[in-house]
Amino acid sequence: MPRVQGVDIPNDKPAYVSLQYLHGVGRTNAIEACHKLKIDPLAKARDLSDDDIQRINNYLDAELVIEGRLRRQTQTNIQRLRDIQCYRGIRHRRGLPVRGQRTRTNARTRKGSKKTVAGKKGVKDMRH
Repeated sequence: MPRVQGVDIPNDKPAYVSLQYLHGVGRTNAIEACHKLKIDPLAKARDLSDDDIQRINNYLDAELVIEGRLRRQTQTNIQRLRDIQCYRGIRHRRGLPVRGQRTRTNARTRKGSKKTVAGKKGVKDMRH
């Protein structure tokens, strides 16, 4: 199994598909990398030579922010939003949707499982 940027990529898939297993490399970037490096995007990853893998590593290092650096960059961006206490930072801190989605219904992924709140159900009005 070839290792690109410290990550094992699948052998039996085309090169451009295997590159997409790296965090931060999507379809467009993977195909573009293959074309710039004159590597057949449809060639199986196991057929890539060590030289090809080294060229891919160098290209990805120079051109893209991927894997650990990208994860750290994302975390620092979110931390900055929290520190300056802007609206988006507050939403991140509270674990609520950040991009304007509704929360009255359909926010379960962000909010977590339901927390039942005791209400006034069953209490009868004794005024008459």
